[in-house]
Amino acid sequence: MKQTVTILTLLPLILLLAACGGTTEPAADSAELVNLRLPMGYIPDPQYAPLYVAVDKGYFAEEGLSIEFDYSFETDGMALVAANELPFAIVGGDQVILARAQGLPVVYVLEWFQRYPIAIVSKTSAGIEEPADLVGRMVGLPGFFGASYVGYVGLLLANDLAQEDVEAVDVGFTQVETLLSDQAEAVVVFANNEPIQLENMGEDVNVIQVADYIDLVFNGIVTNEETIDNNPELIERFTRAMLRGLADTLADPDQAYEISKKYVEGLDDSRKDVLEASLEMWNAETLGYTEAATWDRTQEILFEMGLLDEPIENLDAAYSNDFIEKVQP
Repeated sequence: MKQTVTILTLLPLILLLAACGGTTEPAADSAELVNLRLPMGYIPDPQYAPLYVAVDKGYFAEEGLSIEFDYSFETDGMALVAANELPFAIVGGDQVILARAQGLPVVYVLEWFQRYPIAIVSKTSAGIEEPADLVGRMVGLPGFFGASYVGYVGLLLANDLAQEDVEAVDVGFTQVETLLSDQAEAVVVFANNEPIQLENMGEDVNVIQVADYIDLVFNGIVTNEETIDNNPELIERFTRAMLRGLADTLADPDQAYEISKKYVEGLDDSRKDVLEASLEMWNAETLGYTEAATWDRTQEILFEMGLLDEPIENLDAAYSNDFIEKVQP
């Protein structure tokens, strides 16, 4: 459910942005709100309900912040944050690791998705009930890049399967049509999106969720070392507001969905299932907390895929729970 391309093409853009300079200063003592542009990585969608709730209920305003939603590519946001042109963006953990491997000073400070949302869906009639059933089958991917590809390969490796065991084909973002027309026996999707569409069409499907087999890092809030060193209060304020919106969404998803209608043009009740399916992916004993073991596994998969020449040193510098812990009530 997000736009994404590989981080490997970012460095020239980041160097250009860095040359331009610029950063956002805090204004905690000012009556005026600090305006923050937040790259989201996807189109307006109820999956962003926690942010919509935090804005609508004034949680960001209480922290002296005004949020502008920027529905641009994930890598655009990463480039701007790495160059310290923006303090925050919504980015996947795999992209953070690839950026750090290039020496880019980005740091992941809030794990929004606690469960990796990628899944493989198939018609029930295909008999694909577990990863081993994929052997010799044709599986459609939206592309050989990004979270879908990482999750797909992670699922295979976690089940001692090689990529050569499955016939993977690029079908673009036409997974539903591809499956319905039997152009592939299974497709790689977001568990909180395409399976719901198919079921609403009356199709009986089997869903294999990557998170049931391997724990990988997905979307969260990324900042940069400059902001951490010189403006940690800004991160605390942003984090506190977002976590309040997330907690409210989990506590009252119906209200959160109604709020989302203010921010997603033309949104009716047909996508309410998307929000409901997302709740379990966000929930955690400590909202926003990220586990070291999950980062280790994600890096291992990227290395096995050949996206990393070698594991990066000081992987723990790529993420931090400090701000999550500071803003706990």
